[in-house]
Amino acid sequence: MIKWIGVCKLGHFDIIMVIFTLLVLVLSLCGSRYLAAGQIRRMIFAAIMLFDGGTVGFVLSNGWWGHLFTTSLIVSGIVIVITTQLIICVMVFLALLFRWCWRRMLQVPVDVSRRRLLKHAAVYPALAGGLSLYGGVYERSHTVERSYTIPVRAAGSMAGYRLAQISDIHLGLFFTTDDLRELLERTAAAGPDMLAITGDLFDDVSQNPTAARMLDDYVDRFRDGIWYCLGNHEYYRGLTEIWHLLEQTRVHALYNSAEQVPGQDFWVAGVAYAFARGEAAFRQERREYLAEALQEVPDTGRTLLLAHHPEFIDDAAGVGIPLTLTGHTHGGQFGLFGVPLLPGFKYTRGMVHIGSSYGYVHSGNGSWFPMRIGCPPEIAYFTLAEGE
Repeated sequence: MIKWIGVCKLGHFDIIMVIFTLLVLVLSLCGSRYLAAGQIRRMIFAAIMLFDGGTVGFVLSNGWWGHLFTTSLIVSGIVIVITTQLIICVMVFLALLFRWCWRRMLQVPVDVSRRRLLKHAAVYPALAGGLSLYGGVYERSHTVERSYTIPVRAAGSMAGYRLAQISDIHLGLFFTTDDLRELLERTAAAGPDMLAITGDLFDDVSQNPTAARMLDDYVDRFRDGIWYCLGNHEYYRGLTEIWHLLEQTRVHALYNSAEQVPGQDFWVAGVAYAFARGEAAFRQERREYLAEALQEVPDTGRTLLLAHHPEFIDDAAGVGIPLTLTGHTHGGQFGLFGVPLLPGFKYTRGMVHIGSSYGYVHSGNGSWFPMRIGCPPEIAYFTLAEGE
């Protein structure tokens, strides 16, 4: 029995945007004192107040970006400017910290009569602006491909099986059905046996029906079809309607259930998104969902799990599932040398190895915040192999 959860309003996103913008505004005003003085600083101060204050006013009066603007270009421009301000603030803080440590180390006396401005101040906005443009224009629209080999004990006929994963597409202002078609075409062209989608595709009421039909059109491009588990945004956008759309397709949509792969001797299980609050309640809900999904599965060692939340990786490893595919985190969207700068989750990005089980946290293909730096969208491919 599917337990439907009512449609959630996105008011909390509005709050996040307002708080984020106000934080950047305060930091920018504080940081500007180290980059300019006199009339130039006053002009910068006024520009920051006008732009950031205007952004907050628009969000409060019109709601989230999708209701505020008609083009993604405008929204992306705002995000690039605000992100540039934030990066400048971080760079100023690091420069001040370095200067303080350097003076302490060399025991240089502080002369309060000297100006506080940092040297080469013009470099900071130039570098920050370039990095923001790269993340907001180039990286977020350039998908990388990653391939992994997963050892499976007594793999048998599973050996050599190849599946692809995409996740967190977030249809809407920044990812259209045309983008979805391009992604599906590219994935199908690589020739995997199966496509797994780990939730948060259906995120725009106006585009969801077209997206469902498009998935059905591409089912035959994958030998064993397309398999889908729900993410949290499917609940926000009206789960009853989205589930009805999926039922009209040949997509294997899994809600705390499992199906044997046609013509194969292994299963694919899928769990719903666990919303329970509190660590104990969250863990219990995950275990209940997984137990329900595996009720008719004869051998968990020959089962693949699709889950939106990455902490299902722990639960799957506990029952011997060899591979769990997850998403939800977008890989943190910001990283340095492959390491997420904003982890926020127990597992944020990449491969997790627990005993003989593997779990993967997909970096996502779209986002509701149009900025990626050091965390490009991806298509992940997994080849199953005979393991010890």
